[in-house]
Amino acid sequence: MDSRLDQETAQWLRWDKNPLTLASVKQLIAAGNTEELQKCFSARMEFGTAGLRAAMGAGISHMNDLTIIQTTQGFCRYLEKQFSDLKQRGVVISFDARAHPASGGSSRRFARLAATTFISQGIPVYLFSDITPTPFVPYTVSHLKLCAGIMITASHNPKQDNGYKVYWDNGAQIISPHDKGISQAIEENLEPWPQAWDDSVLNGSLLLHDPSASINKDYFEDLKKYCFHRAVNKETKVKFVHTSVHGVGHSFVQSAFKAFDFVPPEAVPEQKDPDPEFPTVKYPNPEEGKGVLTLSFALADKIKAKIILANDPDADRLAVAEKQDSGKWKVFSGNELGALLGWWLFTSWKEKNQDHSALQNLYMLSSTVSSKILRAIALKEGFHFEETLTGFKWMGNRAKQLIDQGKNVLFAFEEAIGYMCCPFVLDKDGVSAAVITAELASFLATKNLSLSQQLKAIYVEYGYHITRASYFICHDQETIKQLFENLRNYDGKSNYPKTCGRFEISHIRDLTTGYDDNEPDKKAILPTSKSSQMITFSFANGGVATMRTSGTEPKIKYYLELCAPPGNSDPEQLKKELDELVSAVEEHFFQPQKYNLQPKGE
Repeated sequence: MDSRLDQETAQWLRWDKNPLTLASVKQLIAAGNTEELQKCFSARMEFGTAGLRAAMGAGISHMNDLTIIQTTQGFCRYLEKQFSDLKQRGVVISFDARAHPASGGSSRRFARLAATTFISQGIPVYLFSDITPTPFVPYTVSHLKLCAGIMITASHNPKQDNGYKVYWDNGAQIISPHDKGISQAIEENLEPWPQAWDDSVLNGSLLLHDPSASINKDYFEDLKKYCFHRAVNKETKVKFVHTSVHGVGHSFVQSAFKAFDFVPPEAVPEQKDPDPEFPTVKYPNPEEGKGVLTLSFALADKIKAKIILANDPDADRLAVAEKQDSGKWKVFSGNELGALLGWWLFTSWKEKNQDHSALQNLYMLSSTVSSKILRAIALKEGFHFEETLTGFKWMGNRAKQLIDQGKNVLFAFEEAIGYMCCPFVLDKDGVSAAVITAELASFLATKNLSLSQQLKAIYVEYGYHITRASYFICHDQETIKQLFENLRNYDGKSNYPKTCGRFEISHIRDLTTGYDDNEPDKKAILPTSKSSQMITFSFANGGVATMRTSGTEPKIKYYLELCAPPGNSDPEQLKKELDELVSAVEEHFFQPQKYNLQPKGE
């Protein structure tokens, strides 16, 4: 064994007090299983802006009691440096229902150990006594004016994973440079503090508060302000099926429906209770569409329900499906639901605010890889639209800046089925999105309209926006770099391409290098990141194509959209044009044969 591995394992044997992970490391050493030891100890999990996410198990590469203690010690020291009033204000911690019996790890246990770390340093902790949706953490940070929040969840990842997600005192996810600062503080505080393992210090501690009852009450009170048609909801004949996909969402969505005076939705019985094994699905990710919704379709057909609402396991995202007249189910994409919710929140706002001067303070946000439909609505209706970098951390932080300037942020969304419908949570929230979608559907039903028909009406009024997203798999970082460098040097003279097949390029923005040929000084306005690749090409025909690397997977993703002006467009013709553009981008810009890329789904 190499000496660094020896050092890491020796330290582990000294510090780990969890009998299961300790025994498994001892066994690997006794068996001389260097390969497995390398997997557990080769590199510490990297703390990024999304916090941590990794499989549960032994060693510094995994989520376990010891790595949770180490991470929290570093985070605690970093917060002490940043906030002089940390001991007055404190932090909030919550967790989902994930568990990994083999290593004794679970979200609840990790949350208790994190709380122990803060309380041992005299810092107040608001620890939920039971599972909550992820959005309850940013809500609590803002609502109780705390310094930070921690959510123990791996969202919609496979069952063996867990994660540690961090919110700052502004109620949004952290952005750089906090991730670097926390990372460094973790490295400086690896040895467990004297009380680190003794979670009995929580029992009867005056610093420990359980916010469950008060937050449950206040969140749903705040949510009621977004109910615009109580009378319609009471009387509606529209039936809803809801699935929480073995996660935390069930009771919270039931409460949200009550808050809006709805009959509660029918829950898919096999999926309504939290179950860390996720027994009925291959991946607990409603973005995967039909596979996750099989049981929902069956229940909806049985009870003659027209609409399915599906949350991911930590209830921060929402998928929606609607039964079409043809008898087939349509699963809306994140962009389609973003169009519907954006239109609805604006329409509802307009009814309450006849004064047009208020439009100047009205904002909607979406990320660069999401549909530009909100831009089209904003242009026509006279409010502001801004795009941010990919991820809700950017939208949450930007929304907070705008709110602090006295602006009204109505809505933000991203194509990965994340929606912020109520700015009292500065992150995506699948609970509020579910009940607001239900009200939209019930209101449309009084006009004899379905969600699909209303979506079409939005496209006719504001211009068709049709999107396509996919990816290629590539495990070699060098190849990925080469592919993007070749796009920056397409003619061998350091120029970007001027065409893609038969399609003429009108504008290029490169957020890796900070180049934007739409700006007078050719410098991009959005923040740039050298560490990730992202180029956006705009085409003369109204098409937009973004190619980017994934922060978490070996993928090169692409997002294409064709935006037509308002008026009478032929959607079939547009789809055909988009198909041709997709093929051209794959053939000329990705060149899968040359770079040996695997297409999605093989």
